Amino acid sequence: MNSVLEINSSLKSLVHEFETRMDQASSLRDLEEARVAFLGRKGKLAKIMSAIPGLDSSERPLAGKTANQVKTELTRLLEDKKNELERLAAFRLDPRFDPSLPGRIPDMGSIHPVTRVIQDICSIFTGLGFDIVTGPEVETDFYNFEALNLPPGHPARDMQDTLYITESLVLRTHTSPMQIRTMEKRTPPVAAIAPGKVYRRDSDLTHTPMFHQIEGFLVDEQVSMADLRGTLTAFAQRIFDPGVKVRFRPSFFPFTEPSAEVDISCVMCEGRGRHRDDISCRVCKETGWVEVLGCGMIDPEVFLQVGYDPEKYTGFAFGLGVERVAMLKYGINDLRMFFENDLKFLNQFA
Repeated sequence: MNSVLEINSSLKSLVHEFETRMDQASSLRDLEEARVAFLGRKGKLAKIMSAIPGLDSSERPLAGKTANQVKTELTRLLEDKKNELERLAAFRLDPRFDPSLPGRIPDMGSIHPVTRVIQDICSIFTGLGFDIVTGPEVETDFYNFEALNLPPGHPARDMQDTLYITESLVLRTHTSPMQIRTMEKRTPPVAAIAPGKVYRRDSDLTHTPMFHQIEGFLVDEQVSMADLRGTLTAFAQRIFDPGVKVRFRPSFFPFTEPSAEVDISCVMCEGRGRHRDDISCRVCKETGWVEVLGCGMIDPEVFLQVGYDPEKYTGFAFGLGVERVAMLKYGINDLRMFFENDLKFLNQFA
């Protein structure tokens, strides 16, 4: 080799030759043989570099620089191939690894049935023109009780099984405080629903200390009980079945007057009270009806708390337990199943 061009050409050819050798190598022994042949003291790179001293003094630096770059590239190719072969060897040595087995399909999450029902309910009411509002789960006594016509000492407070944080702070027992908070900020007409978690000191087959509730209300001029009946009948028939029957029974709630509880024809026995095999229906206790929510016309005292004129405005409010709706919708008889995170149970709703 009498010129720098010939040396550079030989060095570039050496890289291509070494790449081919790396592709063919299948073991660490092959790599060691290639290292000695190309990078060893008597290897091909050393043989080419031995011709550099014979070049003109002006050409030697350029040839030396190229030789060093080639040596670095050959070393990198050797290390990459070594790492690749070591990874493959690790897989082959692991007795648990069987490359013939199909890959594992990761578990796919799904929407929780309670969340699904909340979304369904919200979709129905937003379609009817209601807004969605949310608020704090830690409430003051004023919003949770007093503003809803439940002053201190009122016997209906005992119905709530309240979890107190301090004398004036509670874990909210219903989402009804959002009725007050929303009316304080808006002027009629107002129509809103408030989904969220609520807390009570209770736990059995049909009650849990934490559950989900949706409060809804509408305030405007000349709102009547007929509007309430029409709204809730439309809701029940959309969330359950178009053929479901709906009835309203007189009841009592401190913040509505008159008040009512809403029943639907039993979705388990289709309102007959007994199943087709003549077994009595445990859900409706053979009555053919099940309760789904409470409602009524907003008490004028509540309007006074938020500065609404009860002579000008009327409105209705309702509240429902989401888990109860989900139990009826999906035929589940134990409320606690929603909170146990049993994948076999939850996968049914995927």
